[in-house]
Formats: sequence, structure tokens, C-alpha cells
Amino acid sequence: MALKPSDVVKLAKENNIKMIDFKFIDLPGIWQHYSIPAHRLTESLFDDGIGFDGSSIRGFAEIQESDMLVFPDPDSAFIDYMLEVPTLSLTCNIRDPLTLEPFSRDPRYVAQKAEKYLISTGMGDVSYWGPEAEFYIFNDIRFDQGVNYGYYYIDSREGIWNSGRDEKPNLGYRPRHKEGYFPVPPMDTFQDLRSNIMLMMEKVGIEGEVHHHEVGTAGQGEIDMKYDTLTRMADKLMTFKYVLKNLARKAGLVASFMPKPIFQDNGSGMHVHQSIWKKTTNLFYDERGYAGISQMARFYTGGLLKHAPALLAFAAPSTNSYRRLVPGFEAPVNLVYSQRNRSAAVRIPMYSKSPGAKRLEFRCPDPSCNPYLTFAALLMAGLDGIQNKIDPGDPVDKNLYDLPPEEKALVKSTPSSLEQVLEALERDHDFLLKGDVFTKDVIDTWIHYKREHEVDPVRLRPHPYEYFLYFDI
Repeated sequence: MALKPSDVVKLAKENNIKMIDFKFIDLPGIWQHYSIPAHRLTESLFDDGIGFDGSSIRGFAEIQESDMLVFPDPDSAFIDYMLEVPTLSLTCNIRDPLTLEPFSRDPRYVAQKAEKYLISTGMGDVSYWGPEAEFYIFNDIRFDQGVNYGYYYIDSREGIWNSGRDEKPNLGYRPRHKEGYFPVPPMDTFQDLRSNIMLMMEKVGIEGEVHHHEVGTAGQGEIDMKYDTLTRMADKLMTFKYVLKNLARKAGLVASFMPKPIFQDNGSGMHVHQSIWKKTTNLFYDERGYAGISQMARFYTGGLLKHAPALLAFAAPSTNSYRRLVPGFEAPVNLVYSQRNRSAAVRIPMYSKSPGAKRLEFRCPDPSCNPYLTFAALLMAGLDGIQNKIDPGDPVDKNLYDLPPEEKALVKSTPSSLEQVLEALERDHDFLLKGDVFTKDVIDTWIHYKREHEVDPVRLRPHPYEYFLYFDI
């Protein structure tokens, strides 16, 4: 049952809450926040909002239009057990203080518009989402960049590179490269930490499904959440990242969702499961269809595959994303669909024969994305596929990495850089503008921000390995 403002005020009083924390997401996808004393929390605050300086938030307002309001969502309330001072957290939407209209560049508003657009099309009542955000847990991370130097250094007690270190004693049991999926403790040294994270997730209202060590050495892991509706799932993903990072820090560790932090080992992806329902009926299920999916699900897949290059501007939005999405290294770069096959961009899981479990899994995204924008973009691409009956072609159930050259040449791949997917988004974004879900302003701002703050700064800097290759020329 959804919470009302009166329920939140009561919750704060009953739990002796001292601070109210307002969280909202910037355009690139990082949570921002500020706090007020609990005695200022009233029911009217949910209608009146509370102000902040939007010009200091990435991708938001210019200095001449900096005043903005946050409006907390009462249903997002959770007690923040990561903090010493009793604090109640609320996730917020952003509005203009003069017109009280929703702020067009608020990613959460984009997600909410996508949900409403689905209903307006008559194609379904609700979409369900289940992201699998992988991560690494390190003991130490150092990095810096100057005009005359640039480096990073990662260390992990689980890193196989420490197998020969004189630790007095070195106790061994470190997963070898690509062998972390998934031996029991003592090889898996983070079992208790992941368990505590999952238990904390449940305390703040996120139902966990499974956790395990992932393939990479050096503490790669995954903790999965039960599916939910689009905006609520994006809320939960941000909360999950917050819980994981803070509990890791309390344990003297550091967690990272960077897509490719370690050379020659697995990157961290975020496979996104998705389906569309009408009332209690899963519209992606058809027992007579290939892998049990319906014609609607096939057309939805066609939309994902057709628009994949543009989608990756949101779903794999960092320069580092394309250290992971590299052909030939078991990354989901092949723009085909398949049952069970993890080398395809779209996979149809076959774990269950239940109609309610039938879904599509888009495997290209990674956890550096803004989930509100990513889920909204994926839904819009899928709906475009349904509306225009985009045929995804025949499924490919072979190992795509073992195809003969003549067959491999027929399989399209994802772009190989952030610059390329931004160019794809410039060419292909009309499907995102339907129903005013994304606006041209949001897309233009996103492209400009990514080029100015990420593509160009990385492109202009010498890479450390270039010294190995070229210094003696």
C-alpha cells in the first residue's frame, strides 16, 4: 500500500527520526542530497516543496534560472540505517518554482512519463524491470591525473596478483582470472559482506533474490533484486548502490560499479530484464512461440536491436563502457536474440516455464548508467518495435564467438566507443520523443554534456600504455 504524507510524518515520529534527507538524481546518474531537521517535516511540505540551487547540479539549470524545488515522494521513504544520526530518506522529483511544472531534465520525471506513455498506447498497463548490477569490491584504489603524469592503482585481498605477496602469512585462496563464478568460502571472502548488504536492502524495502561472487578475481559480485515497475525499480537500484557503497566503506572496503576497472578480467555489466503486462497477464508469454515468447515480445526485441546503437548512449554511457563491450571477449556485443545464449544482446531466460516469468534480458547495459533514463529509453525502443512491427529476424542459438567468418560477417555488433553511440543518438532519437517522454532539450543536453565532460577529456589525455608502445620512437 502506497504511503501518504501523513504516514511519513508518523513514521518519522515513531522512529525518533532527527533528520530528513532529500535525494534526487542528476542528469549523468549520481544521487544528490540535502537534509533538514525532522521537526521541519510537515504534510504541507509534500505539496509546497523545498528549494535548492539547480545551477550547481550537473545537467540541470543555468545560473540565471538556478532556483528549483524538490518534491518528495512519500512512497519512497526509508530509514537510512547507514547513518549514525537517525535519518529518514525521501526520493524527490524536481519542479520549477515559478510554474510548478515538472523540470524537463529531471531523469525521474522522464521515467514517469515513459510509464504513462505505455498506458496511453493501450499496449499494456505496466512494465516490469529487473536489473542485475555487477560490481567490484576493492581494498584500495588510487588514481590521479596531471599535466605530466597519470595513473591508477587497484588492490584487493582477493586479487590473484597477490598470490605471491609476503603477507606473513599469505593464506592463498584467491580466485584466478575469470574463475570467480562461484567457489565457496574461503575462496569467496565476501560472502558475509554480500549477505549483510542483502539483509540491509530488505530493511530499507528492497526484496533481494540472490547474491553471489561473479566471474572476476578481486571481489567481483552480484546482488539481484526482485523485479518492480519502471520508476520504482530505478529508485531501488539507486538505493541498492547507496547501501552497497556505504556498507563496504564501513567494512574498510570500497565498492565500484565502474564497467571495466581491471585489465584482462571481466567487466561489470547490468543485464536488464523487462516485460509488459496488462492487468495480471504477461503479454510477453506465448507457449507456442519461440522460447515461449509472444509476437509482441519479438517486435519489442526488434525495437531494442534496431535502436541499440542509440540506446547505448544512455545504457552504456561512459568511455569506460567500451573497454567492456569489445568483440571476441564474451561481451554481449552481437545484435541478435537467442534463448539461453549469453553471447547475444537479447537473451530469453529459460529457467522457468511459468507464464509470469517470461521476459527479455537486454545484456548490453552497464551500471554506470542513469537507470531512469536507461529504462525509459529501452521501453520506448521496445514500444516502437511493437508499433512498427519491427522483425528481429531469426534467433541465433549457436555460440556467436565460434561462428565461421561468413556467418559472423552477417551479425551486426554494438558500436565501439561512446563517441559513436552519441552520434547514433543524434541520428536516431525520434522514437524517444513520442508522447514527449524525452524532449529534444534532454537529448541535446545529454550529448553535449557527454562530449564536453567525458569524450573530449579522455581523448585529449595520453594513455599510460602509449608510453610502453611509443616512448622510444
